[in-house]
Amino acid sequence: MLETRLETHIGLTEDGIQQMVGMAERLRAEKGGVLDDSAIAAIAEVSGAPEEYVRLAVKIHADTVKQAPTSRIRAAFLSLQPNVRRHVSSGLVGFAIGLAQVFAVFFGSLSKVITYNAGPLFDIVKILLVTFGLYNISVSKDNKSAAVTGAILFGTAFSVAVAVGSMVGLKDMPDTNMLFLCIAGGGIGGGILHALVDKYRARLGLKDPIKERQDLLRQLVDLQDKLRSGEQSITFLSVDIVGSTKMKEMSDPLSIEFTFNEYHNFIDMITSRYGGRVHSTAGDGVTCAFDTPHQAFGAGRTIQTGIIEVNTHRNKIGVPLTLRVGIHTGKVNAPDAGDITSVNFAQVIDLAAHLQKVCPVGGVAISESSAAQLPGGPRAVGTEMIQSDSISAVVWMPRGRQKALGAGGGPPPLPESAHP
Repeated sequence: MLETRLETHIGLTEDGIQQMVGMAERLRAEKGGVLDDSAIAAIAEVSGAPEEYVRLAVKIHADTVKQAPTSRIRAAFLSLQPNVRRHVSSGLVGFAIGLAQVFAVFFGSLSKVITYNAGPLFDIVKILLVTFGLYNISVSKDNKSAAVTGAILFGTAFSVAVAVGSMVGLKDMPDTNMLFLCIAGGGIGGGILHALVDKYRARLGLKDPIKERQDLLRQLVDLQDKLRSGEQSITFLSVDIVGSTKMKEMSDPLSIEFTFNEYHNFIDMITSRYGGRVHSTAGDGVTCAFDTPHQAFGAGRTIQTGIIEVNTHRNKIGVPLTLRVGIHTGKVNAPDAGDITSVNFAQVIDLAAHLQKVCPVGGVAISESSAAQLPGGPRAVGTEMIQSDSISAVVWMPRGRQKALGAGGGPPPLPESAHP
């Protein structure tokens, strides 16, 4: 789901998206759960994707994972552009400063009628908020962004203080005519503050953005190497029985169980003979993995020519089993490099299954890229071509099957001894 949404938005490949999200999650874990702007920039540089695409990938990934509401809000906030995020933060802090000012004045005005004066407490809160707001300004990307952030901070604080103070009837509030001067002062002050902080960054103990980015790049390169440690080229063979549902409707359960068990044993035997291993089974379909296309193609041909032996001696349902086979080669990332069954989601597996579905009955459809690695290339396979998911494949058919199809016949009938 995540890959489909991102491919629709930004056109990245599935492997690229998985790699990008994997790097983001690992880097987030190493940084204590925080994925800041420097980390986003480093991921973008390593993956080759624009920063906004990385933010979108991280945001969509967060949406697909069950999270608490606060975590979702935090993830959505971090997915914003850095300047937008600073402006939003500045507005929220300014709003809080304005409220703190109102409470300080309100409780100060009550000091004559109540014993405890909470006004100084809110003054302290206001000072802390202003300090945080100034820090937010100082770490802006540039002077222009710092000026806008400062204008938003002090403009919002002034506006909230005046508006809320008027609503509760406070008299010791600033004049509304000072709003423009407050915004202008905040903008000019923000630009000056940023320039001073940038000049004395080392003395203030702040990290150099360039050096921090280089450190993150080194971490990401290490992470990328770890992600690729299980990458290998694998050829997948997908085989399935044609019309198996109708076959099962026509026979008794015991005959069905015996015949299909024999079929699976037959596939296992051929796969092992050609140096492969069964990757997974789903219903009557089997997916097998091989190190080379040559092994997979040899197994596919033997499966199609050898199924007659299963039909003759081990088929108890009275209807011959007919198969389709699809083969495709591609790179996969196995979490356990020595166990190909640890690969559960890979485009190459899907493409092999899609080729199997459009393959003629009794044939083997092998993608052109896989057939190119065979001795003699695609021409040694056959001349019939099919298309699936923008991938061309060449079809191999047994000679006896080709003659039967040319004569308009179907699969050979079972001998009398094979009927129940």
